[in-house]
Amino acid sequence: MTSPDLGPGPRTRVRRLPAKAHYDEATVTAILDEARFCHVAALVRGRPLALPTLHAREGRVLYLHGSPSNEVLKAVVAAGEAYVTVTLYDGLRLARSGFESSIAYRSVAVVGAATLVEDVDERRRILDLFVDAVLAGRASEVRPMTDAEVRLTMVVRVSIDEASAKVSAGPTEDSPEDTQLAIWSGVVPARLVFDDPIPSDDGAMARGVAVPESVTRLLGGA
Repeated sequence: MTSPDLGPGPRTRVRRLPAKAHYDEATVTAILDEARFCHVAALVRGRPLALPTLHAREGRVLYLHGSPSNEVLKAVVAAGEAYVTVTLYDGLRLARSGFESSIAYRSVAVVGAATLVEDVDERRRILDLFVDAVLAGRASEVRPMTDAEVRLTMVVRVSIDEASAKVSAGPTEDSPEDTQLAIWSGVVPARLVFDDPIPSDDGAMARGVAVPESVTRLLGGA
């Protein structure tokens, strides 16, 4: 039976402010799914590099993709292991001192075995998964990927072997003596907002092409 917990593991245990740590699969995967992009770290020619990139999740597997010449992804596959992080920015936590002030956030760190997805049909399926991870329902609205496009895209499978989430939320943590100061403290929430879509200027609108359902749903219209 698969454990519902993904940690604490030796590579992802939260040591700074461990009370903010979460190791349950539900919390970890919810943050991974909400995050719009991730960062992947690797050693490239002996130097540490970090790459912002898109990701898609399926069960306890993360998928990464990029050009076959992408040095970070090639280094990850060569090492056989990936270290991936995501962070969601949720606002400001403004205490009465700079020391206790912080941001509200949810983050995840994942460590797992990394392998190249070789099968062309599987790679095609996963690339459609990426399209829907960016915008739900979009894969069914666009033309199918060509064989050349699939060949020109590297897909890396990362098993979520261990992971931790760290959540900073709620009221500020002023020291008891600071609560007597006449200084405003509190939380300023932040959220991602999508504006009205701007159509391409290639004449599509003149041909009567409507805004697709995927975008309408994203904007809360369906």
